[in-house]
Amino acid sequence: MIRWIRQQLGVDPPHQSDTRTVYIANKFPQHGLYTPQRFADNRIISSKYTIWNFVPKNLFEQFRRIANFYFLIIFLVQLMIDTPTSPITSGLPLFFVITVTAIKQGYEDWLRHKADNEVNGAPVFVVRSGSLVQTRSKNIRVGDIVRVAKDETFPADLVLLSSDRAEGTCHITTTSLDGETNLKTHYSVPETAVSQSVSRLESLQAVVECQQPEADLYRFVGRITVTQQGEEIVRPLGPENLLLRGARLKNTKEIFGVAVYTGMESKMALNYKCKSQKRSAVEKSMNTFLIIYLGILLFEAILSTILKYAWQAENKWDEPFYNEKTDQERNSSQILKFISDFLAFLVLYNFIIPISLYVTVELQKFLGSFFIGWDLDLYHEESDQKAQVNTSDLNEELGQVEYVFTDKTGTLTENEMQFRECSINGIKYQEINGKLIPEGMTEDFPDGSAPYLNREEELFLKAVSLCHTVQISYDQTDGLGVSFSHANGFSPQMEYYASSPDEKALVEATKRMGVTFTGSNGENMEIKTFGKAEKYKLLHVLEFDANRRRMSVILQTPSGENVLFIKGAESAILPYTKSGEIDKTRVHVDEFALKGLRTLVVACRHFSADEYKEVDRRLHEARTALQQREERLAEVFNFIEKDLELLGATGVEDKLQDKVQETIEALRLAGIKVWVLTGDKHETAVSVSLSCGHFHRTMNILELIQQKSDNECAEQLRRLDRRIREDHVIQHGLVVDGASLSLALREHEKLFMEVCKNCSAVLCCRMAPLQKAKVVRLLKTSPEKPITLAIGDGANDVSMIQEAHVGIGIMGKEGRQAVRNSDYAFARFKFLAKLLLVHGHFYYIRIATLVQYFFYKNVCFITPQFLYQFFCLFSQQTLYDSVYLTLYNICFTSLPILVYSLFEQLVHPHVLQSKPALYRDISKNSLLSFKTFLYWTLLGFCHAFIFFFGSYILMGEDTTLMGNGQMFGNWTFGTLVFTVMVITVTLKLALETQFWTWMNHFVTWGSIAFYFIFSLFYGGIIWPFLHTQDMYFVFVQLLSSGSAWFAIIIIIITCLFPDVIKKVFCRHLQPTSTQKSQFIEAYQGIGCVDSMCCFSEGQNACSRLVERMMGRCDPARATRCDLSLSSLCCKHISYKLEHDEPAALDE
Repeated sequence: MIRWIRQQLGVDPPHQSDTRTVYIANKFPQHGLYTPQRFADNRIISSKYTIWNFVPKNLFEQFRRIANFYFLIIFLVQLMIDTPTSPITSGLPLFFVITVTAIKQGYEDWLRHKADNEVNGAPVFVVRSGSLVQTRSKNIRVGDIVRVAKDETFPADLVLLSSDRAEGTCHITTTSLDGETNLKTHYSVPETAVSQSVSRLESLQAVVECQQPEADLYRFVGRITVTQQGEEIVRPLGPENLLLRGARLKNTKEIFGVAVYTGMESKMALNYKCKSQKRSAVEKSMNTFLIIYLGILLFEAILSTILKYAWQAENKWDEPFYNEKTDQERNSSQILKFISDFLAFLVLYNFIIPISLYVTVELQKFLGSFFIGWDLDLYHEESDQKAQVNTSDLNEELGQVEYVFTDKTGTLTENEMQFRECSINGIKYQEINGKLIPEGMTEDFPDGSAPYLNREEELFLKAVSLCHTVQISYDQTDGLGVSFSHANGFSPQMEYYASSPDEKALVEATKRMGVTFTGSNGENMEIKTFGKAEKYKLLHVLEFDANRRRMSVILQTPSGENVLFIKGAESAILPYTKSGEIDKTRVHVDEFALKGLRTLVVACRHFSADEYKEVDRRLHEARTALQQREERLAEVFNFIEKDLELLGATGVEDKLQDKVQETIEALRLAGIKVWVLTGDKHETAVSVSLSCGHFHRTMNILELIQQKSDNECAEQLRRLDRRIREDHVIQHGLVVDGASLSLALREHEKLFMEVCKNCSAVLCCRMAPLQKAKVVRLLKTSPEKPITLAIGDGANDVSMIQEAHVGIGIMGKEGRQAVRNSDYAFARFKFLAKLLLVHGHFYYIRIATLVQYFFYKNVCFITPQFLYQFFCLFSQQTLYDSVYLTLYNICFTSLPILVYSLFEQLVHPHVLQSKPALYRDISKNSLLSFKTFLYWTLLGFCHAFIFFFGSYILMGEDTTLMGNGQMFGNWTFGTLVFTVMVITVTLKLALETQFWTWMNHFVTWGSIAFYFIFSLFYGGIIWPFLHTQDMYFVFVQLLSSGSAWFAIIIIIITCLFPDVIKKVFCRHLQPTSTQKSQFIEAYQGIGCVDSMCCFSEGQNACSRLVERMMGRCDPARATRCDLSLSSLCCKHISYKLEHDEPAALDE
């Protein structure tokens, strides 16, 4: 219990030793002194708070906000000294803000806890006390023997002990870890492989010694000591023996493994970044503005205090006859009096810092986030998944993205390979209805009849169906240990597993064309050619490697002939061919590549008996060599793979997700640079980048790959930098691999960043998860400090998702780790365009105006109070009644800006999507720049001066404005200023509003009406619970004066008329791209609301809401758009143009 509490508080000490000793089945030694090592439990934690630290941690984070901390200080000051206003005026809003924010963040973290509990509560089977026991995943301990069945994910990092196969091997996929979809083979040591039953595992005496947990997925160093009949047998352990948490067991009935790393010490969890509080650029700007306003506040308070004492230097003002001082006041310390007066002025002017800004911002973010989930354009019908928002704190950040970092597998692609075309003996073929048809011809034989294949075509298909490392799984039988008789009885449930998706696609294609690979047992490979079985003896496999870029098999045909089948990249095959249609095939390969297809060239070589003997001898010598084995093997492979007969080439398409190319192009037009970060191989990654439009065909592709040393890497970077500067006219794309990236970031970070920034697109391949996060951090912390977004679908993407300013998870086929740790999640990459270009645009312009407007209206509010002190001898007399002070931000001016910040649209969503360049208008936080901030602040001061001095000039000299000669007092003057102010700031927001709905009209005119009704009600009744009734009948008297009405109208016009003139001139003389689009929108007549509010729940209410909001939408126009008002919401329709309307609106 004590250790658990220490873990919760984060003070549990780290591992003391460099290695850990794991006793299998937790059979600790019974003799001698043994102190068990302490290991983490198997719980995964992606949440930020616990029940113990929520209150202190959340309060600490909230009081990091300058406004919250400031109002806490003001509240404490009001409690300690006598101030002009009540402590409630500061304490109540502060309590409300803290509570609302805590509830919101607590709810979001509760959702993370809920997701964690699903993972931690998953059922697993462990061997305990001689039997198989079901328990929860979180209860697995280091040393437990865990059983995992086919298609299940590993619940911890396990060392493989045994499987259902006699040789103790198993096959796994690590898609959710490194993005690779190929099948990987893992091994157990021979001494444990025979322990295939629970009873034998229970009797196993073994100890695993290994390194302490580290994040590198591909590194594991350890050894296992097995005690058999009193003898200790030591075997080395490497990455091939370790089954990583998050990987999935495939093609194997079951395995048993011992847990060595659990919970947050597993490699998957170590590749998660520590979850930190993300703060948007807008929030940082708000804090900067608050500091400036705090400076203004301090200046006003200090100036007022100094002027008060300067004024009181004259005796007649220091102690007038009607306000004589007491003896205590005369004898009190001047310093304490000065401090007390300073604090009193601070409290009097404190409303210039708008705490209600944070309340409104929190409400705007929380309510506004629902629009993403309601947007039918972000709904994926096939999987029935809508977009989800995991945190609403970053909505406006979607409008500021400059770099997008995306995973490849499962994010850009569907992770599905499809055979498209091939070239055989110089002739191009296509697959039509499962038959191989030469290009330009149609199917000319009846269905069901066996098509005729000539010798070249049949040999090509046999080569493709035999030259691979594909394995087969049958649903009726688990594992690969199936007999050939079963394999020969072809079953439709047969499923292929391959080391690369290309191989799987090619073998499936030959199967459709009549040449079916039916099985392999390590010694023989069998195919069926149109039902006729043929058995080939597998003599040698020449494995694929990155240097050769090819792989081959040597087989003995049923006729006894020895033949080599080889496939690989065209640059690795064509130079070694001596016969076949080489030139035609080269042309066809180029044509396939231009279509974005992944190409492979296929060839063969026939050996005589003597030639094969020489080949076999050389291979045996090289493979058994103890020294320079790799070099000798490469030499023998080159000797074998020559004098080839070219058979043809294949073109396979890695199926992209729908509209990926259009999405990337839209992001590029919006000024957003796209980086692809993938764990895939170099060739695969480049091919997909070309096919998805990330790399253009006209782009100059630069490479920083396979760098061996710092000097070599630095020299290559300098060469690339010179090349970019020399060829600055054309676009450049950069390809970099993980190893070279590590070297580049070690000592040449600045040079590497310079090269990257001058490239239009960057592709990073063979990336480990933490390397992805490092790349994101590198851009994020560069001098320009751009806003970054990371998007991915697997556990290997979690680190970069958490590192980026905005993290997006794809609801794909690789589990839910990315979705759980992301800020936003949806089902397809194509949704990113609308999320950024439309929702991001709207959120940013709304909240930017909200922030500026709040500062503006509070300057208007407090500056007259400051000016009033010059006319009341700095006596700290308030200009406004305390009720008006409290309700100004809460009731009178709060709703119009809230509704504006929820519904404002500068241009129609369709225009934003069709013209991505409009996104550039709001980039670099332009609407919250210092210039814009200065404009709103000065505007606030100007309006405040007009309010005060306008009222003073019009009624200050002659206060007998009533018909009966009754004079106005100071409360009437303050009320006049307050009335003009409420109306002016509300109308100012109305001038800023572009998109009017019935709700805007209701809250704008309703707020003004509410102020008048409330003031009449508040001042027209004597309230028994109020200590003083200064405002009794004041408002009624004010409104009964014609002069007062005249003053109100004149002052409002004086304030707002220059704004109207400025807007007209700016829009016509120097219009922005957004304003030009507004003109076009007005002329084109787009007036319908985009589908922003709906999902299947609450259709009737939702339809009524939109129908009421559509006061501006003409029903006739909606009919012409083939869109009724009710269909705007709660149906799978958004905005639809007729065929005669332009798809895009040009300027």
